[in-house]
Amino acid sequence: MAIFSTQQLSVGYTQGGETTTLLSNLNLSLESGELVALLGQNGAGKSTLIKALTFATKPIEGKILLHGVDFNTITQSERAKLLAIVSTERIHAGALTVSELVALGRQPYTGFLGRLSADDHAIVADAIHSVGMDHKAKSYVANLSDGERQKVMIARALAQHTPIIVLDEPTAFLDAASRIETLQLLASLAHDQGKAILLSTHDISRSLMLTDRLWVITRNRQLCTGPTARMMQSDAMNRVFANPNITFNPNHCDYEATKN
Repeated sequence: MAIFSTQQLSVGYTQGGETTTLLSNLNLSLESGELVALLGQNGAGKSTLIKALTFATKPIEGKILLHGVDFNTITQSERAKLLAIVSTERIHAGALTVSELVALGRQPYTGFLGRLSADDHAIVADAIHSVGMDHKAKSYVANLSDGERQKVMIARALAQHTPIIVLDEPTAFLDAASRIETLQLLASLAHDQGKAILLSTHDISRSLMLTDRLWVITRNRQLCTGPTARMMQSDAMNRVFANPNITFNPNHCDYEATKN
């Protein structure tokens, strides 16, 4: 059974009292130990879907399930022990050290006062170690590079000790080297620690090399899913962009312009 799944899920937004559906009738699944990339052009509904899956917004219809249990029956504090989120927004935590920021991931377990036990401190240290930031544990977040900050945010999600991690554009502000390192880290966390990890991304070529499965939103807002290798050979990859002169080249793992 999938650790995370949806049943007939429809997502969109409400504006001026009118509801617009972007994606509908979604039956998706996420397994432990796999890294899944959500791909699609701008405006296709990636962020809207991510917000619904992480309960930042309510879906229009359908259910989101954890081990077959409807998430609507689970309290917010319980959800925080099941699903961790790494958003695309730049963090403003310059006054905190790396250890202090990662320790915030223990809030679902420490209660209102936020006092860390010896076990909590060990979990925080382990999370920092997992992302290769031991040497920066006492450094202020303000002094980190964008790539280092992203690793710290992933460490905070790890400290939250959830079976599921969802990331919205985790490589958006990173240089090429940091993008590769971040995706390699996520693949390692999924495969070595058994996490179920979903990320939305525009970094198509790199994500195709490291992910296990794809969720691809086509230009007419159909969502196609499957193992990465199979999806790369499918017609879905050529139905992402509206421009017919942009086609997917599976040999290069990326899109390219074709001659008229």
